[in-house]
Amino acid sequence: MTEPHVRPARLADLLPFTAAIGDGDFLVDRLMRQRNGLGVLFFAWLGTRPAGDVYLWLEEAEERPIRRHLPGVALLTHLQVRPDLRNLGVGAALVAAVEQYLAECGRERVALGVRTDNPAAARLYRRLGYRDWGHGEVICYARATLPDGRVLEEPEDCYVLVKDLTPVTPAPRSGSSPIGVSRGW
Repeated sequence: MTEPHVRPARLADLLPFTAAIGDGDFLVDRLMRQRNGLGVLFFAWLGTRPAGDVYLWLEEAEERPIRRHLPGVALLTHLQVRPDLRNLGVGAALVAAVEQYLAECGRERVALGVRTDNPAAARLYRRLGYRDWGHGEVICYARATLPDGRVLEEPEDCYVLVKDLTPVTPAPRSGSSPIGVSRGW
């Protein structure tokens, strides 16, 4: 079986992902935010097929309780996997890519909101090491683009989950000795 391949989005990815997943306005908005350094849009491919996306929100959280209790913490948002490609590791690969990116940037924590009526997603995040933040549910707002182009914001009851990230330690270079060990020359 083909393993998912995840990387930050490129402009050339928009057409195939919009065709496969939809919500082109959202993807364009997130790609523009990425260009402005406000976040990173990641796309997952399964072979040559667009499989899913996730957006890493690097701005302050829009929700006041999250801003207050998790200031400066990056948010994993809008994870979606094509229905016909679910349960193939795509969601886990997207989350792992976000976590690796954050760890390499020196970030120590990531958070996310998951709708209270989405137990499958909550199970995935818990399996990946995310834990309840301890401050109760939060009302988050999902944006949906209507066929006439208007944007609708809908309130959603969400659990907030957090994960502490382990800093990435680079592997020793070939031929070098660990710190404090003499090569004896």
